Amino acid sequence: MAVFPGNPAREGQCLSLGPAGFHTLAYVEWGQREAMRTIICAHGLTRNARDFDWLAASLGKIENWRIICPDVVGRGRSDHLAPTAIHAYNYPQYLFDAATLLAHLNARYVDWIGTSMGGLIGMFLAAYPGTPIQRLVLNDVGPFIPKQAIERIQRYIGDANQSFLSIEAVEKYLRQIYAPFGELTDAQWRHMAIHSARETSKGYILAYDPNIGTALGATQIQDVDLWSVWEQINCPILLIHGVKSDLLLSQTVREMLARGPGAKGLVEVLEVREAGHAPALRNDEQINAIQNWLLKSN
Repeated sequence: MAVFPGNPAREGQCLSLGPAGFHTLAYVEWGQREAMRTIICAHGLTRNARDFDWLAASLGKIENWRIICPDVVGRGRSDHLAPTAIHAYNYPQYLFDAATLLAHLNARYVDWIGTSMGGLIGMFLAAYPGTPIQRLVLNDVGPFIPKQAIERIQRYIGDANQSFLSIEAVEKYLRQIYAPFGELTDAQWRHMAIHSARETSKGYILAYDPNIGTALGATQIQDVDLWSVWEQINCPILLIHGVKSDLLLSQTVREMLARGPGAKGLVEVLEVREAGHAPALRNDEQINAIQNWLLKSN
């Protein structure tokens, strides 16, 4: 397993706009501030920027690479949306925020690494004409998501309303719901717990807005079909597949290789046999695979 990476080189923030006004987007930065290549790492639905510490620390050691890991609005250190605007926890808002972040960074072209929700944001961006996305790493997500996986996620997303007496209790909870991430060291589970919770007078609470679950629950759960988006993408893609995943099915992977960018030979698949949804991207094998793919597609 990769050793603890230490802390990001810098923390930053920018303002974005939503239906209830402005909100602050926070991010952490690794590598060189003035770099020729910018890589964005975008996390999953209830996760945060610090999930990428091991990967970003490794990529940030490469000369002229800058790694930016944002907290999507409502998560981590970013602002929560106003209670009157929770319907804006949706992909149009996330795409607008992403474009705002890229403008703030003065990054015309970027590589995008996205886990689950973060990968879908990258897919949407990559499908637009004039996209800034040059290369795309999708961590266990694709253009078809079965409703059973969404139902599983919905069952735990409401846990943001509960409190925990200690950071040890947070860690125990995370070990249960994120067991599909694969094998993590004790230090990595503790790191996740520390950055997944906030301490309050009543104990620890999870570091995402409970209204994200409210917004998700307000829509009818059904299969997600984004094949029309997939077929508009024309950049190289590394698709990471947790073989035990209930969200990215093996059948979907095969179809991704046969359609759109897959049919053009632009998709390479990395299978992670010990993981489900989604591989944690914290061990040397996964980190080296991503790094080598980015280097060869330079």
